Amino acid sequence: MPRYFIWTIGCQMNKAESARIASYLDSIGYQVAAAPKEADLVVLNTCVVRQSAENRVLGTLGLLKGLKRERPNLSILVTGCFVDSNIEGLKRRFPQVDFFFKPGAYSQLTSWTQKQGISTTEQGLLRCAHNDTGKLSSPCAFIPIIQGCNRFCSYCIVPYRRGREISRPLEEVVCEVKELVKRGVKEVTLLGQNVDSYGHDLPGNPDLADLLTELNGIDDLARIRFLTNHPKDISQKLIEAIASLNKVCEHLELPVQSGDDDILKAMRRGYSVEQYCELLRAIRHHIPPVSLSTDIIVGFPGETEDQFEHTFSLLKEMRFDVVHVAAYSPRSGTIAWRKYEDNVTPEVKKKRLSRVEQVQAGIAAEINSTYQGKIVEVLVESKKKGKWYGRTRSDKLVFFADNNDCSGQLMKIRIEKTSPWSLQGKVEYNS
Repeated sequence: MPRYFIWTIGCQMNKAESARIASYLDSIGYQVAAAPKEADLVVLNTCVVRQSAENRVLGTLGLLKGLKRERPNLSILVTGCFVDSNIEGLKRRFPQVDFFFKPGAYSQLTSWTQKQGISTTEQGLLRCAHNDTGKLSSPCAFIPIIQGCNRFCSYCIVPYRRGREISRPLEEVVCEVKELVKRGVKEVTLLGQNVDSYGHDLPGNPDLADLLTELNGIDDLARIRFLTNHPKDISQKLIEAIASLNKVCEHLELPVQSGDDDILKAMRRGYSVEQYCELLRAIRHHIPPVSLSTDIIVGFPGETEDQFEHTFSLLKEMRFDVVHVAAYSPRSGTIAWRKYEDNVTPEVKKKRLSRVEQVQAGIAAEINSTYQGKIVEVLVESKKKGKWYGRTRSDKLVFFADNNDCSGQLMKIRIEKTSPWSLQGKVEYNS
């Protein structure tokens, strides 16, 4: 029986798409391999949002070139954001690759397998990708609901690689979630580059709040999450849906990217700092227990020390639970790459990134310390280094020890130890 290996880097969307590709390969007679050297087919699901990610992709392609030299019959497929519109150029640069296909373009993959004589149909499951009967390895699943992005932030390569927004029909998403729940899934995370834009291109214009309402009625589904959000597109209707629907978790990822209005304008984000802060205040007013995370880019072209201090002050004022921070990395073909010189030195970027990480560690430690002694509900995902782990509704990572099989269970855990990054506790059996 032929074997496959999927190498994945990047966002949750890539992880979800890799899971769908794996499901398809399973359905046409492949078995998963432990390593590329043991596989007959290797799929690279790639990311180029930052230079460091692209470097990893290039390095892996180099390793596979050597493996292909040793095993000429090995098939190498590449998808994800590394695949741009110039497929012929990619073929010339990387002749070891047998097939390039755009992210989410499952029909291209099925066409390729048919041409190789591997399969004869699309198997249907690439539309409702989890419709077999086996029990899944995790109680949590990622569900792509909208592909692409119409925003064209000046620093971002994603719209150029994933294209314009295309929403999946609401009924199709509901079908997939119901099938996953039958197989043991307790929590789903709805995914999109801009998940708040869901539905605007569908007949009748259903929105994300409508989809959440439909999913909230599915029996045996315990939790619903969604990401990534754009501050410009979160509606009052969506905020009220989060507040009122009992299965929607009280956690939002809301990237601000900068705390300076001039930098936000150069980034083409479409909002001011004050508008962003007003949105956060509204969210916290309607959803008091909400936890919030954000993204920050330091060292955007032209960012002065004063402008960085504006971002630093915003973080101290708004007190996010989690901050994902990255140094600006120019991406060929983006607006920022065309218009602006990357004139903030690597040393300054590193210093600013470190300052953000340090202040956020202190804020997160203070926020998480409030959980000391409290009992929280944890959906147990798996085991690591002898301890079970899972997350609260507010997305706090919790570790605990127990001799029973806790996977997929909703457990009451009393928190005994806190840190900026996670919580630790013990099972509260008599709560």
